[in-house]
Amino acid sequence: MPRRSGTRRLLVLVATLAALGGSLPAAAAEATEPTEPKTEPAPDDRTPALSREGRWLVDQHGRVVLVHGQNLVWKHDPYVPPDSPEGFTEQDAEWLAEHGFNGARIGTLWAGVTPEAPGEVDEDYLDDWQRVIDLLADEGIWMQYDFHQDMWHETYGGEGVPDWAAKRPAPYNLHPPIKLPFPAGYITPELATVYDHFFANRGGLLDGWAAAWGAVAQRWGDQPYSMGYDLMNEPWSGREWVTCPLTGCRSTYAKEMQPAYEKALAAIRKSDPDGIGWFEPEVLANQTGKSYFGPVAGEDQVGFSWHSYCPFGYLDSQGIPVGVGQCKSYAATHNQAALDQAEKMNGTSLLSEFGATDNTELLTIDTAAADDSFASWMHWAYKHWGDPTTADGAQGMFTDDADLSTVKPDKLRTLVRTYPQATAGTPVDLSFDPDTGAFSYTYEPATDIEEPTEIFVSPLHYPDGPDIFVDGGKVVGTADHHRILVEPDGSDQVTVTIK
Repeated sequence: MPRRSGTRRLLVLVATLAALGGSLPAAAAEATEPTEPKTEPAPDDRTPALSREGRWLVDQHGRVVLVHGQNLVWKHDPYVPPDSPEGFTEQDAEWLAEHGFNGARIGTLWAGVTPEAPGEVDEDYLDDWQRVIDLLADEGIWMQYDFHQDMWHETYGGEGVPDWAAKRPAPYNLHPPIKLPFPAGYITPELATVYDHFFANRGGLLDGWAAAWGAVAQRWGDQPYSMGYDLMNEPWSGREWVTCPLTGCRSTYAKEMQPAYEKALAAIRKSDPDGIGWFEPEVLANQTGKSYFGPVAGEDQVGFSWHSYCPFGYLDSQGIPVGVGQCKSYAATHNQAALDQAEKMNGTSLLSEFGATDNTELLTIDTAAADDSFASWMHWAYKHWGDPTTADGAQGMFTDDADLSTVKPDKLRTLVRTYPQATAGTPVDLSFDPDTGAFSYTYEPATDIEEPTEIFVSPLHYPDGPDIFVDGGKVVGTADHHRILVEPDGSDQVTVTIK
């Protein structure tokens, strides 16, 4: 990496992990020029929220934010995790922050928002989620609201939509519904017809869905630590799905999905003029990498929410020993496709699902590819929570959802990564080795941003304490949850190396 001529290399030796939560060791302090001690970023009266600026997610200070998060989706009625060890408590929020997970994709399901009728909002359901949201916000965790659905409704072995939106179409209602294991149920003619009817607004379904999004925005449009609205998880293209592997179903995007998303975004804008509207592609784009969203007139706060599920990983989960090495090419290709799609729609991007496996080789491939692309991500999933629509039962972080001490150590070490959570400038290069903990990060500083760059330092990878080197800048302090604060010496590139 290019470096400033004559730049002094600043070596900070942090002797213990505890040093990341307090002051730097005396020996390290003596080796540096005196700096004003900083233990937290300066207070600010602006509501913490993420917005889109160019290809990046930025916080209220204008810093580029990378999100490493977890999916929190309770797929069973009442569609919100209970206040119990199995569900989600204050200890869970603290655990996430302590391990560097600064984001959560939370399943605020349509089935819970308006369960009885279109426009009849269940405020108790929103209150139940508010409990979780407050816990996450207290830990500074960014939240994406997710109208999660898989195979539409329990009628078909799935979940997501309210009962009133699940009336079976003729002539299929003349016989019992066909229930196939996830995800095979998507290909049944009845379920394909259901999605076609939704996008065609049969019975006002699309209107009711958009109105429910309006209610979510009315409740949480000014919620601290919001990162916007994931409008529909893994939508299905309907009866034209058979052409998607070859064509990418371009017409589905133009005629059905984009108009639907724009309708929901218009409902959101009545209460929230700035929150990011996240567009997800149809399910088969997870394999083809093809999607065809365009820009939204008058909008610059949109994003592409995409999923990475390498088919070789699926085969591995089913006991077919093909290996996952070929997923490196898949991950690189799909990350680039996501960046290209986001640019075409004048938006940013987020890898909102990957994982659903205990295969640490595959998780290493996915996270390394994300680093290469500076992709923010949400791992599937934090807890298993009896997920009825998954192809791999080994998907949570714990062997027992009710006991945080049962965390899967190899999986944890792979996903807990040293990384820049907020950069006062533009990222240039990023790498992390989950085996050794070796970390390198280069960025171009923005001298007009007063807040420091914040780097989360993994508490798992440096048993003798991390050695922190900074070229072109200096460590000026620490923050809670294992973060160091870095400021530049001038306007030239800053490189942070941790071993």
